Amino acid sequence: MKALILALVAAAALTPEQESRAHKLEQEIRCVVCQNAPLSESTADMAGDMRALIRERIAAGDSDGEIRGFFRARYGDFVLLRPVFEPQTWLLWGAPGLLLLGGLMALFALRRRGEPVPDAEPDDR
Repeated sequence: MKALILALVAAAALTPEQESRAHKLEQEIRCVVCQNAPLSESTADMAGDMRALIRERIAAGDSDGEIRGFFRARYGDFVLLRPVFEPQTWLLWGAPGLLLLGGLMALFALRRRGEPVPDAEPDDR
């Protein structure tokens, strides 16, 4: 009930532009209770508290990056649905490309191995 009251008070103070920012952030931040659901889709009490906190921070003048950073500092990188691109996450971002490259190399190697090797001397038939 407290989260609902806070959300209503915070929402009443937001302009349409700020409300749009809040909805965008709710789609980028993961509910820590639901595991893989964004805040915008979660019905958990914790998600309601987090949505109210987003609106409070927007009303206080925080930028989107500052709000993401606040939740990241509080809950870790897991809370962001899109991981941040930094040295610790390079492998995460590069893995799809590396897997694709490895698969293409394996496919190329298998294809070459399956081709018959031409004879060094021509047949005298």
